[in-house]
Amino acid sequence: MSENSRPVPTHRGDGKKVTLADGAVTAGAKGGFTVRKKFGGTETQIRGALTFYKWCAWISGTFLLLLVAEMISRYVFGYDLVAGGTDAQTGQTVALGWLNLETGNLHGGLNISTWILIIHGWFYVIYLISCFRLWLLMRWALPQMIVMALGGVVPFLSFIVERRIYRETLELLAANPQATKRY
Repeated sequence: MSENSRPVPTHRGDGKKVTLADGAVTAGAKGGFTVRKKFGGTETQIRGALTFYKWCAWISGTFLLLLVAEMISRYVFGYDLVAGGTDAQTGQTVALGWLNLETGNLHGGLNISTWILIIHGWFYVIYLISCFRLWLLMRWALPQMIVMALGGVVPFLSFIVERRIYRETLELLAANPQATKRY
């Protein structure tokens, strides 16, 4: 380093300020520094969490769509889906039928509409656990977790987010093979 030239402070892409050595140049639009990615687990753990997340996203998204259909059926049309109920007028068993909430045309049986609510609710908790596990292993920012969690409550979003998360995770694993923990 010559006496007249001093190191030039610059900002890296991750927000940290560093000093460039004499003759060094920044490369790229984000300051030119390669930020070393570190994951919170091994590649096998991340791939396992990703597969679990993928299944949970599809199941939760499917039950969310069933839940939306059930809500429309109940609150717009006034019907619930019942299995194994008895017709109030004839006394015959109905394998699968619509319960009119105003007239009560079916008695007994299993209210499938209610079970859709219960199953989706409990499976959403499992979905959140899978989101949290993958989020921790990948060491993503908090907004990523919020978007992943919204996938279970906004219809069709779980399918869109799952596809993006799956692709992004595989790309990050491929681009950063040194970043996984070695035990």
